[in-house]
Amino acid sequence: MQRVVLATANPAKAVEIAALLDGCLELLPRPPGLPDVIEDGASAEENAHLKAVAVTLATGLPALADDTVMEVAALGGAPGLRSGRYAGDTASDAENVAKVLAELTGVAAPRRGARVRTVALLRYPDGRRVLHEGVTLGHIAERPRGTSGFGYDSVFVPAEGDGRTLGQMTPQEKAALYCRGRAFRGLAARLRVAA
Repeated sequence: MQRVVLATANPAKAVEIAALLDGCLELLPRPPGLPDVIEDGASAEENAHLKAVAVTLATGLPALADDTVMEVAALGGAPGLRSGRYAGDTASDAENVAKVLAELTGVAAPRRGARVRTVALLRYPDGRRVLHEGVTLGHIAERPRGTSGFGYDSVFVPAEGDGRTLGQMTPQEKAALYCRGRAFRGLAARLRVAA
């Protein structure tokens, strides 16, 4: 089985990714002390690539990275590439959510549409890459609901769901609908075909 280093330092995301890949790869944790990567790419794909390159250079092993962006129509596509840092470079998930909700104050439900995109990218030391993108459409709830997950899960309501936020869903329900699940399942399928 192929040994791959995870680029994420987020323990909750690492658990989620491992479950989504379903044993397709042997995942190694991000090395402790590896500095955060400056995500200054012009796209989610570029940001995922930057993270993967940093981990590959530090370890000499293939690296698995992702980048997820939330784009809210009424906010002109924001938070976009700054999704994880929307309220500031050291902002917590709760602070990012609060900023989005504050900016949507008074915006009616029909105009709270959003989409979330994830790019999952595996980069090898020789520069080869395998990537897959997943997309989920939905809207932003008026207030946080649910305590499961992380990021914007407590306010993102998938269009294909039953009206609950991702934060109200089980990990299995979320994985079936959410872009990260779609991206990593697609990546795993591509790797199995190539094997």
